[in-house]
Amino acid sequence: MADIVLGVGASHSPLLNSPAEDYPKHAEIDASGRKLLDKHGRAVSYGELLERADPSIREQIKHEVLEQRTAACTANINRLDREIHEANLDALVIVGDDQNEQYGDDNMPAILIYRGKTIVNNPLMMAEDAPEFWRHARSQYHVKSEPIEYPVAHELASHLIDTLMDDEFDIAQSTRLTKAHGEGHAFGYVHQRLMSAKVVPIVPLALNTYFPPNQPRPRRCYELGQAIAKAVRSFRGNARVGILGSGGLSHFAVDEELDRMVLDACRNKDAIALSTIDPARLNSGSSEIRNWITVAGACERLDTAWQEYIPCYRSAAGTGCGMGFAVWR
Repeated sequence: MADIVLGVGASHSPLLNSPAEDYPKHAEIDASGRKLLDKHGRAVSYGELLERADPSIREQIKHEVLEQRTAACTANINRLDREIHEANLDALVIVGDDQNEQYGDDNMPAILIYRGKTIVNNPLMMAEDAPEFWRHARSQYHVKSEPIEYPVAHELASHLIDTLMDDEFDIAQSTRLTKAHGEGHAFGYVHQRLMSAKVVPIVPLALNTYFPPNQPRPRRCYELGQAIAKAVRSFRGNARVGILGSGGLSHFAVDEELDRMVLDACRNKDAIALSTIDPARLNSGSSEIRNWITVAGACERLDTAWQEYIPCYRSAAGTGCGMGFAVWR
C-alpha cells in the first residue's frame, strides 16, 4: 500500500537567500509602499506599524542578531534537504501557491493539481535595472542557466485528481505551463534548495492562498490534507510519498503569536485550532499558512519529529517573515 511517510513544512521567503547585510534593503521596500496588513488582516501603512511595534524589535534587527538568525535558517534548510533525501521517497506532493506566475485574474483556481510528465524551471528573468540584492534573493527559485525539465509523478497526480473529485473536491488540472516564467517560486524553491542530493518526482498542488475571494478556508485546507492522505493510500503499489507545505509563516508583518499557535497545533494534531483560524489573518504572505494546514491534515497519522521557528524581523516596524521548519514522520 502506498502511504505518506514524511511531512515537511518549509518557509521559502527571499530572505532565506539574503545575507544579514541585505535585510535593511528588504526593509526599504516595506517602508516605500508595500501593501501591509496588521495582525487582524487590516490594511495599514508602514508608519502605523512602526507606531504600534514593540520597541524590543529594534534589538532583533541588529546586525549580529540577523547574522545568527540567517545562519540558523540556512542550517534548517540543509536539515530539510537531508530529511527529504534520507526518506527515500518515490514522490513528493508539494502544496504551494501561485502568485500570478502561471495563473491570474483570467483564471485563478482555488485548488489545482499539475499532472504533466515534467515541469520546467526557467532561469531568472528580471528587469535590467533590478537591484543585485533582489536578483540574489529571488535566484533561489530558479535554475542558473538553461531550463531544466523536472520529473512529475504524473500517475499519482492523476490518481489524486480522480480520487479527490470522488471525495467532493472540485480540482482544476493542468498538463502544461503557458507562461515563460516556468514553475512558480513555491515549487522552484524545493527543487533548488531542498533536493541537492537527489531529485524526487513531484506532484505540484497549487492553492490560491493569496487572492480573494476564492481562497480555500482553513477548514477546507485541513480536510483537503486528510483527503490527500486517503487518496495516496488507495494508489497502486507501495510508493513512499512525502507531502511538503511550501511558504509561510507570517509575513510581511511578523505575527509570532499566530506562527507559534500554528506550530503548536501542528505538533499537537489540533485540527480544531488549525481549522478555525480567522481567514482575515491569512492574507498577504501569511496566507501561505494554508499550505501548512493542508500538510497537517495529511499527516494526522504521523508525529512531529522536529520543528524550528525563527522570527526574522527586518525593520523596527516588525516587518519580515516568521520562518518555520518542520518534519513529520
